[in-house]
Amino acid sequence: MQAFFHKKNSVFLMFVLLIAGLPLALLSTVTLAAEKESGEIAWMTMGMGLFGGLAIFLFGMDQMAESLKAVAGERMKLILAKLTTNRFMGAITGAFVTAVIQSSSVTTVLVVGFITAGLMSMAQSIGVIMGANIGTTITAQIVAFKVTKAALLMVAVGFSMMFFSKQEKIKQYGGMIMGLGLVFFGMVVMGDAMKPLRSYQPFLDLMASMDNPLIGILIAAAFTGLVQSSSATTGIVIVMASQGFISLHAGIALAFGANIGTCVTALLASIGKPREAVRAAVVHILFNILGVLLWIGLIGQLANVVTTISPVYEGLSGTAKLAAEAPRQIANAHTIFNIANTFIFIWFTGPIARLVEFLVPDKPLDKKLIIAPKYLDEELIETPSLALERTRLEIGHMGERVQEMMDRMMSAILTGDRDSLLALAKLDDEVDILHGHIITYLSRISAKALTEDQTKQFVRLMDAVNDLENIGDIIETDLVALGEKRIEQGVTVSEQTQLLLKAFHHEVAGTVRQAISAVKDNDEKAAQEVIAMKGEISRLTEKAQLHQTERLIAKEPGRVEAYALEIDLIEKLKRIYYFAKRMAKDVVPEEMLGRAA
Repeated sequence: MQAFFHKKNSVFLMFVLLIAGLPLALLSTVTLAAEKESGEIAWMTMGMGLFGGLAIFLFGMDQMAESLKAVAGERMKLILAKLTTNRFMGAITGAFVTAVIQSSSVTTVLVVGFITAGLMSMAQSIGVIMGANIGTTITAQIVAFKVTKAALLMVAVGFSMMFFSKQEKIKQYGGMIMGLGLVFFGMVVMGDAMKPLRSYQPFLDLMASMDNPLIGILIAAAFTGLVQSSSATTGIVIVMASQGFISLHAGIALAFGANIGTCVTALLASIGKPREAVRAAVVHILFNILGVLLWIGLIGQLANVVTTISPVYEGLSGTAKLAAEAPRQIANAHTIFNIANTFIFIWFTGPIARLVEFLVPDKPLDKKLIIAPKYLDEELIETPSLALERTRLEIGHMGERVQEMMDRMMSAILTGDRDSLLALAKLDDEVDILHGHIITYLSRISAKALTEDQTKQFVRLMDAVNDLENIGDIIETDLVALGEKRIEQGVTVSEQTQLLLKAFHHEVAGTVRQAISAVKDNDEKAAQEVIAMKGEISRLTEKAQLHQTERLIAKEPGRVEAYALEIDLIEKLKRIYYFAKRMAKDVVPEEMLGRAA
């Protein structure tokens, strides 16, 4: 029994939440009904319903977003990488990706990674960030649907799919359905909790003051900045609108305020991050604030537009009509506002990029900092498929340092002085630092719920980073020691031998370069080429060893010391190829290894 619950731990916790939440919601509803008869408001009971409903709403949003990211995260990364060829496609792609994975912060993190890798310019990224704002409006559109009666059915269906299915995809789709059901159920609980306020005049007066756009924007911005979730603000605004508490004008002002308040999230997320991340946050802040300033005097016109295009309920009047129509009108206003802003500002991505680069200049290099990871974003750990891809990029970054060691090693070992050997050894410090960061990052990814495919990727990347570190250690420990030994013994390597050893090294260095590329880009062809070099490496080894034996038989002065050094160097190069081949084998599918080996 214990093993069963351990296996179903995350689902079981959701079940506990649901079982605990239902009696609280029922208790709140019953108590509020009794209070309605007595004409009094019990603030504690209402607060329990309001904040309990908000918790269920936010939990549902989070569950739905996590499941969406698990289902579509990897494909969204590929789409974002391929379809951002210009600012317009960037905006469309940013909107689509954010709408699917339900996280503008994840979209922004991916964009920062592409900028860092040189795959996207700052100007191109601005289009994606603008599009991400459009994608976030899907939240308001979802919560504005009148399907709250099916909320618990959706929870039950989604939970059943997660709890009883053995297929990972079915579980993920179940998580999406259950999360959406919890969103609607949370709205029901919040709406029921707020019903007594319909007759509470001080509250109605407060809601009436929201018609002043400045007050509405400030309140929504402050609340969004406090809870760090524009989705929470949007949900509460829609719930209040569905109860007839706020007008369309007030709802639009509150939506504007949520757009400004979410800038706090972007600003906090950029603290301590690379300059590209800070610039992305500044773009987000500038875009949102300028957009609100542009529209603050046009709320009436925007309200007229959405009233024209939104559903109308002719048979209703007064508060009932407002409650029926306002939620969809506010959601539409939120969407139109963000689409219009994107269309207006997207023509100025170049000047905006230059302005942001002026406001956030590059930092002077910290001489005390030897090296730091470039791609390991903390925000992506919650989305393992994307975090594993960033690990690949960081392994490529680590591989650049290993490749530099490979490029400099032969001249240092065969003819260099002690300073060149020391410089070569110090490069391994950078390799070790990146190795530590990558291993730590991978260990944090492993704590998440990984699919079978993600687990395989995790193991392969862990092996690859260790293989790279082993190559660095061979150069730093064994080969640098050979160079020191050459200097101490006064050994001179002949030009003919140097040419032979350098040719051998050239082939081995090429396999290391290809193996790193194979891991970084998940390139099976490059990996197969590394594995196919096994025969050529063996042939070159035999040729080099035969040459050394012939030189030894010739009894040249100092040949014994030179022979020992050169044979040792050949063996260490073979060892380096062994680790390069191991890295390549992890990229090639198991069914193809027999043919590739």
